[in-house]
Amino acid sequence: MEIPFTKMHGCGNDYIYIDCTERTLPVSVPALARKMSKRRFSVGADGVILICPSAVADAKMRIFNLDGSEGKMCGNGIRCVGKYLYETKKLNKTSLDIETLSGIKHLELNVHGGRVRSISVNMGRAELSPAKIPMISPLENVVFSPLEIGGETFVSTCLSIGNPHAVLFISDLDSFDIERVGRSFERAPIFPEGVNTEFCRLIGNNEISMRVFERGSGETLACGTGACASAVAAALGGFCGYDEPITVHLAGGDLTVYVSRALDVVMKGDANKVFEGVYDYERTDQ
Repeated sequence: MEIPFTKMHGCGNDYIYIDCTERTLPVSVPALARKMSKRRFSVGADGVILICPSAVADAKMRIFNLDGSEGKMCGNGIRCVGKYLYETKKLNKTSLDIETLSGIKHLELNVHGGRVRSISVNMGRAELSPAKIPMISPLENVVFSPLEIGGETFVSTCLSIGNPHAVLFISDLDSFDIERVGRSFERAPIFPEGVNTEFCRLIGNNEISMRVFERGSGETLACGTGACASAVAAALGGFCGYDEPITVHLAGGDLTVYVSRALDVVMKGDANKVFEGVYDYERTDQ
């Protein structure tokens, strides 16, 4: 069975996009995501995103990580969905609403010469309540609070911005053991649905450097919701200003995040098409 796809990325956070607006996939999508996402052995990506019809928005996106687990929201991925829908002429407008498992997100496309150059996404309001993250904690919120994870204590800020996040500010991003600590957070029993962990360092006025360990994918070059979570944590800590552009430097590029005092978040960044192809599922499955 041949499956057409488009490879796209936002700040290096790459996904395989499959257009399901006029077709359904008669295969297990988790199994397909695991097969297609294998780097060096297949297309290679952080996962697979399906672009589907929606009864409540312009389109719907479904996200499957490279381990086959389904995610709720992807800030970099949703920008690429907006670019795909506009540039393939599925939709002829620059204001879009996209349905996700974390609710409907509004996109504003910046278009020049028929090409989408950047996209702003209204990410909604950050949630600090442990029950909404979800997270098991007796505290009203976990903001710059000590957490014991894997026998070590880390000062962490935990929140949801479509996905669960734990944000840590550290002094040295280069030498810190992201893999070990990120895996410990991901598997910690206090996070019943797992957690994405952001490792951040303040580098200037309203500027943050960030590395991320994503649940189901490991360390990736970028995470849109993670950049938003880091900006929220920085604002809560008084390190960055509310209602001001906060630049988050990721391994794959930069994102700009605005955080209001009510913790409403808007993210702006790029979206890039890499190539198109056809995946032979049956041949690969033999």
